[in-house]
This record gives sequence, C-alpha cells and structure tokens, in this order.
Amino acid sequence: MLIRWKVPKTIQWVVKLFFIMLLVFTIFRLSTYIAFHPESITIIDALPSFALGVAFDIRWICFLLLPIVLFSYIPKFSPYSSDLAKKIWTGYLAAATFIVIFFFGADYGHFAYVSTRLNASALNFAEDAKISAEMLWESYPLLWMLLGLLIVGYIFYYLYNRTHQRVEKVNSHKQIDYRRNWYLLVTFCMALGVYGSFSFQPLKRDDAFVLRDNFKAYLALNPLQNFFTTLRFRQPQVKDLKAKDYYPLMSEFLQLDRKNAEGFSRTVLPGSRSLESKPNIVLVVCESFSMYKTSMSSNPLNTTPYFNQMTKQGVFFNRCFTPHFATARGMFATLTGIPDVQMSKFSTRNEESLDQHTIINSFEDYDKHYFIGGSSEFNNYRGLIGNINNVKIHEEGSFKSPKVNVWGISDKDLFLEANQAFTKEQKPFFAVIQTAGNHRPYTIPETDKDFQHKEIPQDTLLKYGFLSSEEYNAMRYFDYSFQHFIEAAKKEQYFHNTIFVFVGDHGIAGNARAVYPNVWTDQRLSDEHVPLLLYAPSLLLPQQRTEVVSQIDVLPTIAGLVHQPYTNTTLGRNLLDPQKKNNAAFVIYHDEEKIGWVTDSFYYMKSLRFADEAIYPLNSNHSPWTKEQETAMKQKASAMVSGFYETAKWMLVNNKKR
Repeated sequence: MLIRWKVPKTIQWVVKLFFIMLLVFTIFRLSTYIAFHPESITIIDALPSFALGVAFDIRWICFLLLPIVLFSYIPKFSPYSSDLAKKIWTGYLAAATFIVIFFFGADYGHFAYVSTRLNASALNFAEDAKISAEMLWESYPLLWMLLGLLIVGYIFYYLYNRTHQRVEKVNSHKQIDYRRNWYLLVTFCMALGVYGSFSFQPLKRDDAFVLRDNFKAYLALNPLQNFFTTLRFRQPQVKDLKAKDYYPLMSEFLQLDRKNAEGFSRTVLPGSRSLESKPNIVLVVCESFSMYKTSMSSNPLNTTPYFNQMTKQGVFFNRCFTPHFATARGMFATLTGIPDVQMSKFSTRNEESLDQHTIINSFEDYDKHYFIGGSSEFNNYRGLIGNINNVKIHEEGSFKSPKVNVWGISDKDLFLEANQAFTKEQKPFFAVIQTAGNHRPYTIPETDKDFQHKEIPQDTLLKYGFLSSEEYNAMRYFDYSFQHFIEAAKKEQYFHNTIFVFVGDHGIAGNARAVYPNVWTDQRLSDEHVPLLLYAPSLLLPQQRTEVVSQIDVLPTIAGLVHQPYTNTTLGRNLLDPQKKNNAAFVIYHDEEKIGWVTDSFYYMKSLRFADEAIYPLNSNHSPWTKEQETAMKQKASAMVSGFYETAKWMLVNNKKR
C-alpha cells in the first residue's frame, strides 16, 4: 500500500522499523508480566497496563526513529542515498537497540531483585563504578551476559539491514520521487507520539499511577521512561515541606518536654539504671541480617545457632525494623536517627544531607573507631563517618588480613582485627564495625578450613527463604564469624566492661511464609525485619523483647545505658526507657514510593503517588477488625506515617552537626 501511494523508501523503512520495535517492547512487557505478576492480577486485569504501555513505548520508539526522518529532509542524508548513509543509519539503530536491550536486561534484574522498574537509584552504584563493577564481576557471569547483548545487537543489526534491503527490492521497479509532504506528515505523527497525548498535558510517568496499583503502574511504564523521569528525585526535596504541621503529633509520639526541648533537640540526663563504669561500645552493623533467615525466627535450617545462643544472654529485640532497604540508607539511619527518605539517591551521596549531628559525639571521653573490611569511599561512608569527632577509620589497606573479594577482608578477619585494636585501648572507646560478607559474591575464604559447608536440597532452601546454597552458607559463615569474634573478645580484659550491639543494616525480600504470617512476604516486611541485640553478660540482665522497634532507636538506647547526658535531635528513642510509649516503626519503599507504619498488631501502608492505603494484621493471616475499626486505625496510622515522612524530609537538611 505504501508503494502504491508512492511513499518515499525512507518512510517505508521507518514504518517497518516502528512496528518491529513496538513488537519487541510489547514482548518485553509481556515477559515482565509472566515473570513477576502477583497471583491476584490476571492478564485481563493487566490489559489497561498494556494499553497505556503502548503509549509509553511509542514515545521512545518515535524518539529513536525521529532523527532518521529529520536528517532525511536533506536527500543526501537519507538511508537510501548511498551505501555509506545506509551503514551509518543501520549502525545507529544497532547501537540504539543495544542500549535499549541493556536497559531491558537491567530492568529485568532490578524487577527480580526489588519488584520495581529500573530507576535512577541505580546511579548510586555508578557513583562507585570501580567497586560496583568488581562486585558484579565476582557475582555474575558478566562476559556471557555481555556476549549475549552483543549477539542480540548483531541480530537486530542484521534485521535492520534485511528490512532496508527488502524496501529497496520491492521498490526497484518503481519511480518514487522525493516528496517533502510525507516527511512533514511523519514528523508530525512522531512528534505527537513523543508528546504522548491528544490533550494539553503531555504523557507523564505519573499517568501510570492512575491505575492505582504499583505492579500495574510499573508494568505500564518502560525502563527508559521510569529511569529518566526519576532522575529529578535525586536531590533533597527542600520545598513545600510540611514538617511544621506535624510537629504537635511528632512531639507527642516522641514524648518531648516542650519546656526543655528546642524543636526536636532535647538533652537527656542519665537515668537511675545507667552504668557508671563508662562501658565500651561496639556497634556492629550487620550486612543483610534478615531475621526470617536466622535461627532466632525458628527457621528449621538453623543458620545462626551461636548468635541465637547470644540472644538468650542479652537484651534481644525480635521485632526490629529498618526504615528501608539498602546498606547506605541503613548506616545513615543508624548513625543519625533519621530515616533516609531521599528518593533515588542515598543521603550519604548528597552534600545537602551529609552534614549531620550524631549522638556518638556525646561520648566525649571516648576514643572513636570505624571498621570496614573494604573501602570507606564506597557509598561515601567516609563522609557519613566524618560526622563523628576524631574518629579513626580502619579500612582496606590498613589490615594484615588478606583481601578475599570486592568487599575487602572477610567478616571473621575484620572482627579479629578490631579485637586486636580494642586490646590496645587505654581509654573507653566507641567502635562501629560494618560487615559486608553476607552479600554477593558470598565468598568464604578457603583458609577457614574448620568451617563446614552444608548442602541442602534446592526445594528446601526455597521453602525456608534462601535462593541458593551460596546464600545459605554465607549466612552460616556469618554466624561462624560472630563466634570467633566473641570467643576471642572473652579472653581480653576489655570484654567485661563492653556493650556489644548487633543490628542488621536491612533485611532481604523473599519467602518468609514458613516462619511468619503472609504480610512479611506479600508486603515485603522481610526487607526491613532484622535482629537487634544488646550483648553484655557482665552488665545487662537478659531480656526477650517482643515490641516493635526501629533501627533509628539504636543510638539513643545505647546512650541511655551510659551515665552521661546526651543530646538527641532526631526521631530515635531510648527503647529501655520505662516511660516509653507507642511501639511503632516507620518504613519506606523508595522505588515503589510507598510509606508504612508497623505496630505491635498491624502494618499500615499508603502510596505517595496515588490514593491507596491498606492495613494488615501483623500476627495472623486473617483480619480481626470490623470495617469501622479499620477505618479508625487507618486514619490514625496515616497521620503518623505522614508525620514521620515529612519530618524526616525536613531533618535531612536541617539536622546539622553541632
């Protein structure tokens, strides 16, 4: 038909390319649905997502093809003007397709890992390109993956050549003159495709969230649209802050004394139970210490028997929640007391939010240490730790132990190196140890021959929350490292006047149904559920605590144990304060743009993007409430979670070091 209308060959080729690309984009979206859709969303339910997705796909296809049309306004630049022009344009298309396929592949992996489309958060790893690349190299078959991309790119290059030749062949006996009107018409249609709408408002990422379901919205989007749109979220949102409106509610939750508090800043005096022995503090932030994978959750695979034994000798909180997923965010929240609510970029990487007050500086007569097995430059931990006065950083290059992978020395060696440093201390000390071994590439040193690998059937691993034998044994090695650390410390003089605090930096999403109600799995609470243990057999009476607490409470709780005043300026609370009320924890899912409120009895969530909220029982799979009760609970929880979110946004840029 196009030949009959004497449409220029360039336009014929572009039309064919358009439908080929649209087919590729649609197949990718269909495969995403098949691989990741929740059981509750059928293909019929997802049809609006596919329909809207076509509009997003047309935008990017037109964006890729429009240069061919525009340059062809000058006949000598047309793909059919010469062999050189043909090679240039087919090469351009192959390169563009390679980039698109790369985005598709990265998006597929991102969806598998965190259940959302690829977004600008991925640039957090690009900022540490060398370390991130080394981690990927050690964890994944990158050469094979790159080879696969190159093969796919070549296949499309071949396809573009064949379609070009096909158009040339079918027009070989026709005389088709250059007609600018066709180029004007196609340019207009493509411009409309890029605009994406027949209204005065162009197609926007937010339009996908009209579907009022996160999966449906992300299915409608494509990775290109989502990635480039979320770039704007990488700066702190300092405008239109509502923290002031929520101050009365937050003040009540934190039990602030309005007479003795300036804003959120309050000086806390020692309590009657505080320790006058100036105990040393060793705060261990544990990589991917997901509660449901441990022995403390009664997981039958019994990965952490030694740590489980320690919890019976200390003050153990079995319902501690981190505000978010990601190590950098966990470190930030632990050391500042502020949930890192900055979208698409870690606050450790933002100059506006890096300068922070920390309670650790209230330990004025203490030596300060920070231990990390690799480089403190990764995720700019060095910048965050720099808020601690006179801190000594121990990192890769300063240890005697050998490097085992991208994360530096093993966790066991890191603990033993720290132990050696502690034995040399003449003053009380406050040390932060950041582990990394319980993370891909899950390296277990061959020199640790006394560690025994175990092989578990794959179906059993999956049933109890593990994706692979490597992950399972890495968790067991983590426990092995704890044991070597504590057994070595017990032989030293400092041990009896030291409080060891262990907390996970974040959890891991996965199948927790074998040990917890469905909400942990379905709503991804396993992402944030971690152990919290205060271990000091000579100083603290054992307690098993079941109330909901937060990672941001760690430093106020530690400071409350020591007989000295401290200044708290943020949202953390002393968990051992007998006057504390309102057990709860704030959580945020940055990629899905959801915030949540966890209490002893329920989990409430709501979307920041569209009007959607839900409440789930925490201790069973069935709701025990009437609709009227649910409505009242939602109203209160909605105010609390919004108050936390808005206050945290304000604190990110206003909690300056003092």
